[in-house]
Amino acid sequence: MGYEIKTIGVLTSGGDAPGMNAAIRAVTRTAIYNGICVKAIYRGYKGLIADEIVDFQTENVSNIIQQGGTILKTARSQEFLTVEGRKIAFDNILKHQIDALIVIGGDGTFSGARVFAQEYNIPIIGLPGTIDNDLCGTDTTIGYDTALNTITNAVDKIRDTASSHERLFFIEVMGRDAGFLALNSATASGAEAAIIPERETKVDQLEELISNGFRKSKNSSIVIVTESEVTGGANGLAERMKIEHPEYDVRVTILGHIQRGGSPSAQDRIIASRMGAAAIEALKEGQRNIMIGMINDEIVYVPFTKAIKDNKSVDEEQIKVLQMLSI
Repeated sequence: MGYEIKTIGVLTSGGDAPGMNAAIRAVTRTAIYNGICVKAIYRGYKGLIADEIVDFQTENVSNIIQQGGTILKTARSQEFLTVEGRKIAFDNILKHQIDALIVIGGDGTFSGARVFAQEYNIPIIGLPGTIDNDLCGTDTTIGYDTALNTITNAVDKIRDTASSHERLFFIEVMGRDAGFLALNSATASGAEAAIIPERETKVDQLEELISNGFRKSKNSSIVIVTESEVTGGANGLAERMKIEHPEYDVRVTILGHIQRGGSPSAQDRIIASRMGAAAIEALKEGQRNIMIGMINDEIVYVPFTKAIKDNKSVDEEQIKVLQMLSI
């Protein structure tokens, strides 16, 4: 280890995800258990620049494991993208005598961390907090399981009205360029199909759906769509249906930010707790510039470059399963 770590800073950045509070709690308590002081940084990198930094004790993280969102708040910071902004951030780190950072967020968070670590040689450990599950090197991210359950519950309710009216519903879910939420929620909710960005460049998924005669044995249909410029989103697909297949009675539901909220599932609380504790252990081992991941229920260390750059691929076998089960 290059030098002894006496004080760590912890922040959440980018989009919030259920389970972030469980991660903050685990980081704080594991650090204190190991005799390390904890500085909580509010509003992500923005707060690091604005010096929104306070001491955290074990009682600061009492009764938060079940709360959604993040008690540290989160914000996007344009200033942190600049050399000048990062210099101010580093001056605040020196002022508070912070020896290492633990950042909880997605690829944008880790991209910022990687640049910052290169410029100022500070150890940074990342925890994957995003409902999109789009980070490479980990089977799952903090918040993904809860979001999946939220979507599945919503789709179950929509199916009641869809079957009553014999309608085709396009339900749009989050995920940006990753179809994990759409594909898995479609499987879990018994939807007829998932339209995801990963397949759109290979095949016209809407035309494939229609030509397969997807309603031959059903009085209603539900199709889950990833919000993405690639897929056109639920509204884009509905417009196409009106023009190309006016015989269908089409409705659109965009689930939006409901997917981000809510009390985290047991699964998310557990992985957030394990990853949070592992982040402190990694620092003690002298690790730096890595994301804590989980593969086959085992903690792994993933370099930031791999977590950010590599595209996580969807399972082709699962696409096939969904197609077989929707006949």
